[in-house]
Amino acid sequence: MKNQSKKIIVVGSSNTDMVVKVPHIPAPGETVMGSELLTIPGGKGANQAVGAARAGGDVVFIACVSDDTFGTGSIENYKKDGIDTSFIKVEPGMHSGVALINVAADGENSIAVAPGANSHLLPGDIAKAKDAFAGAGAVLVQLEIPLETVLEVARLASELNVPLILNPAPGAKLPAELLKLVSVITPNETEAALLTGTQEIDEDSIPAMARELYDIGIETVIITLGSKGVYLLNSDFQGVIRGYTVKAVDTTAAGDVFNGALAAALSENKPVRKAIDFAQRAAAISVTRMGAQPSAPWLDEINKYEF
Repeated sequence: MKNQSKKIIVVGSSNTDMVVKVPHIPAPGETVMGSELLTIPGGKGANQAVGAARAGGDVVFIACVSDDTFGTGSIENYKKDGIDTSFIKVEPGMHSGVALINVAADGENSIAVAPGANSHLLPGDIAKAKDAFAGAGAVLVQLEIPLETVLEVARLASELNVPLILNPAPGAKLPAELLKLVSVITPNETEAALLTGTQEIDEDSIPAMARELYDIGIETVIITLGSKGVYLLNSDFQGVIRGYTVKAVDTTAAGDVFNGALAAALSENKPVRKAIDFAQRAAAISVTRMGAQPSAPWLDEINKYEF
């Protein structure tokens, strides 16, 4: 059952993940024999859309797929999660996005992505979806689609006074124009270092990076720290918020589940710290399961799970 939340617009990538379970992540030039192959729906945008929907959000997903079996199958899967797919663009004559993922016995992973149709989600496609943005509670976007498209999302959200959550992944140096339009930013430590030009990451650099992003004008800076929790800086709080301890099986989509659940909570006007706790619960549950979208927990699980 959905909560009484405002609509969440998720804009981003749709991939199919080809996952190989391996004893350890291969070093450069090394061949590792895996135990099994799994074909699983993925993509940062799609993972976050599914994560938000299962966490109780009313989600509209804007993406681009091909007319191949990966693309058509993905759309059907999103519909099963109650996601509005009206604005998913279908671009024939190419492949849908694919990610090749190694998952080690300790839950760590390495990922290579062939974006395919994701590269054809263009600024004009965002403009066509303007009516969907009106009255939304949050817009959530990542960086597996063209940067000019992300900029168009940010401009439209700003124009319509809708809070923009940016998950700056994969990591990149971003233009000031984009960062100044962001309401909530959720980098991990490496992504925060890229955004701020920080050379070495240590306990002292985390608050400094958060402050630099906050001083740009981003109201809420959330640097995710993996199993250590998150570092939050906003007008009410600065410091580490601890997460939950679980035995990790697959960390592939933990960040995506966190962002989706965070968007769902913020769209209900939950206070930021409560929204973060809710998102941390969801992310912790997700790493106890294999796969990206299949690992995203449902609202009742998030609320009732005993750690």
